[in-house]
Amino acid sequence: MEWEGREQSSNVDDRRGRGISTGAVVGGGGGLILVLLALVLGVDPRQFMGKMGGNDPEGEQRAKDPAEERMADFAKVIFHDTEEVWDEQFRVMGKVYKKPTLVLFSDQVESACGMQSAAVGPFYCPNDSKVYIDLSFFHTLEKQLGSPGEFARAYVLAHEVGHHVQRLLGYSARVDDARQTMSKTENNKMSVRLELQADYLAGVWAHYGNKKYKFLKQGDLESATNAAFHIGDDVLQKQARGRVSPDGFTHGTAKQRQRWFLEGFNTGDVKKARELFDLPYEKL
Repeated sequence: MEWEGREQSSNVDDRRGRGISTGAVVGGGGGLILVLLALVLGVDPRQFMGKMGGNDPEGEQRAKDPAEERMADFAKVIFHDTEEVWDEQFRVMGKVYKKPTLVLFSDQVESACGMQSAAVGPFYCPNDSKVYIDLSFFHTLEKQLGSPGEFARAYVLAHEVGHHVQRLLGYSARVDDARQTMSKTENNKMSVRLELQADYLAGVWAHYGNKKYKFLKQGDLESATNAAFHIGDDVLQKQARGRVSPDGFTHGTAKQRQRWFLEGFNTGDVKKARELFDLPYEKL
């Protein structure tokens, strides 16, 4: 992926090295399995991870690692790319794109959605309009989830920004309203729609981002769809507990995540995102 030398986002809050070390997800395969199990079961991964690492109550600053700094630069460039693309697309719709903030953190972070561990992976908090990521997740994505490549990382960031776009366009509120009277199973299905829509919007970003910056190289698109596959609910459930439970899906299957990312990439149609809320669930 071509990204070096482009402008970086100024909407970045770099909190790396200030947090409390929990020995979270990047340590090894066993740790990853515990985290996946926690996520599949719908509990806080820190319940599994609490005793796997030491504390750093001083919040001591760590020495800068060149490889991590390169990933930080990458994340800031990609985040700026999303700002440019969505600013333009919102103007086309006659709307104003209110830019989110990218928060880089280590191990744990305090957000308006509560204290979160790196074990939960990248996340978007609608209460403060911020995208949070511990850059060690990129290592996990490559080494433990079998999804190497810079465009796979870009897809992850674009997906989280997609949740911000959903909130600005009113889709998140629609889901929140619908969930008030739903059973747990139906609630999970609505969550799947929301996550697949974020994948779709990530594809829309890639569509216009590539037109603007020509950043895709051979194999990049496959890198992103490979990442989408490996973080599908069915794949993660199978890895964590050896079986698949569709009623517990909250993000969509591997094939669904690939399908909707590619649909967004191929069409670039922001308005088509509403289709995910109109299709029968079995046709997603």
